[in-house]
Amino acid sequence: MDTPNEIVYTVTADSTGGRAGTSSVPALGISHVMRMPKELGGPGDGPNPEALFAMGYGACFQGAMGLAAKELGIDTTDSVVRTTIGLGPEGDSFALTADIQVFIPGVELDRAQALVDRAHQLCPYSKATRGNVPVTVTAVAAL
Repeated sequence: MDTPNEIVYTVTADSTGGRAGTSSVPALGISHVMRMPKELGGPGDGPNPEALFAMGYGACFQGAMGLAAKELGIDTTDSVVRTTIGLGPEGDSFALTADIQVFIPGVELDRAQALVDRAHQLCPYSKATRGNVPVTVTAVAAL
C-alpha cells in the first residue's frame, strides 16, 4: 500500500446532488455545477466527475514527469499530457479506465516511453489507481 510518511497538504470538497449537483472546494473558491454526460442521459454541457478526474490526473502525471525528467536528463518543458477517462458498465455499477498519451517534442519515442513509464511509477494518481483501474501510458509522436 502506498501510504504517505507524512501528510503535507489536504483539500476538502463538498458535493451535493451527485452527477446533477454541485461540487465545490470552499477554501479555494472553486465551485462547479455538475452536468451528466449525454451518453448517460444528461445534457452534456458542463463539467462532470470524469472530466475533472482527467484534468487532475493529467496535471499530476505531468508533475511526476518532471521528477522522472530530472532522473533521466530529459527536457519536458514543452510536453503535453492527454488523459482520457472512460466510464462504462461493470456488473451492477460502473467502472473507469484511463489512457494517458504523452508528447515530448524533440525526444525519441523510446526515451519518452522510458520517461512516462517512470512517471507512472511516481505519480500519486497512478499509485491510487494501480490495481483498481486499467491505465495505459504511451509516449506518442504527436497529438
